[in-house]
Amino acid sequence: MKKNSFVNYTEILSSSISPSISIIAPAYNESLNIVENVRSLLSNHYVNYDVIIINDGSKDDSLEKLIEAYDLVKVDYLINNQIATKPLRKGVFKSTNPAFEKLIVVDKENGGKADALNFGLNISTNKYVACIDVDCLLLEDSLQKMIKPFLESTDEKVIAAGGVIRIANSCKIKDGKLLDINLPKNRIVRGQILEYLRAFLLGRMAWSKLNGLLVISGAFGLFDKKIALEVGGYDTKTVGEDMEIIVRMRRYMEEQKVKYRVAYIPDPLCWTEAPDSYKIFISQRNRWTRGTIETLKKHRKIGFNPKYNALGTLSYPYWFLFERLAPIFETLGLIYFLILIVTKNVVWDYAILFLVMAYLFTVLFSIITIIAEELTYHQYAKKGMGWQLIKTAFTEPILNHPFILYAALKGNFDYYFNKSIKWGEMTRKGMSNI
Repeated sequence: MKKNSFVNYTEILSSSISPSISIIAPAYNESLNIVENVRSLLSNHYVNYDVIIINDGSKDDSLEKLIEAYDLVKVDYLINNQIATKPLRKGVFKSTNPAFEKLIVVDKENGGKADALNFGLNISTNKYVACIDVDCLLLEDSLQKMIKPFLESTDEKVIAAGGVIRIANSCKIKDGKLLDINLPKNRIVRGQILEYLRAFLLGRMAWSKLNGLLVISGAFGLFDKKIALEVGGYDTKTVGEDMEIIVRMRRYMEEQKVKYRVAYIPDPLCWTEAPDSYKIFISQRNRWTRGTIETLKKHRKIGFNPKYNALGTLSYPYWFLFERLAPIFETLGLIYFLILIVTKNVVWDYAILFLVMAYLFTVLFSIITIIAEELTYHQYAKKGMGWQLIKTAFTEPILNHPFILYAALKGNFDYYFNKSIKWGEMTRKGMSNI
């Protein structure tokens, strides 16, 4: 924050030579959110950007709502097919209203999120691409903050940048703008708020400092389009395309022996809707687990390999041991503990002390994260919100973690024994209704 206090973001905003950015937002059956969230993307405070909405074979009235809201008409448009994708369905649309001149809407056959993003890479003519979930709310100054690492780095090439994702459930949103921040009453969502704070505000910031970040959230990330195209775009055969493309881009830069960095911005730049039921929550975490397994397996060559520097000797081993194997180790530990109970071999004084220590460590880490949030961006500023989050820190390990563990185990099972499962369910209520 001190470093950013020396930055004049107005110059980035107003300069005609600011790097060009395309916001690529895939949409599939997003009619609840589509008009409002496109309005949010179009209201960004940046001078040189466009918005590309990829309607990926939606079966609802998403396209019709966009045509009506933004005065769209079909146009002839040059598409540079550098990456193979599903073909167009109804074509490319642009607005007859000058107020929406930055908007491009593509209607194509359904091919999945990765395929839609690849189509966006093909159609974009700008130097950088910001890939975002269309159901997310992008803050107005997001692009000028996200582009900063690309501008200030001189001795190494920044290939991608990510920012903090926050949870919008129960927040007041109108006309694509975040008006009021509230804490949801739903305990599952509150637990996810803490989880996101730990992961984004502290965890990924630390990995960025080590230049060891392996994932940028698919909800919002900025990429050097040239590098993304050189590595072949997004992998359509994985459910964890956001992690896989970062690992592949990093691997490519290591093999080319080019100094590079994956940057991270701690500012809260993007707000998204989180699952508010255990069923959808488990489905989401199941997919995250399968995506991690697929990426680590595909790029196992870099694992524990000193030729890939920190990527091979630090990042990959950590993700393999503490993300990939941790749920399995935890389950084996629980099974072993049950065996000890049955065989009456438990040293109960030690077991209880260990359990309390593990629980309090988790709570303490969450409280440290809350304090970091309070001392920095202070998004939850209303009276009593801090104490509500601290109370959640005591309940989250009990109410959320068992389901995360179950979802991870189910993800492992589905990866090996249930190949028919692909994306998983994520029912939206719409930003104006959460």
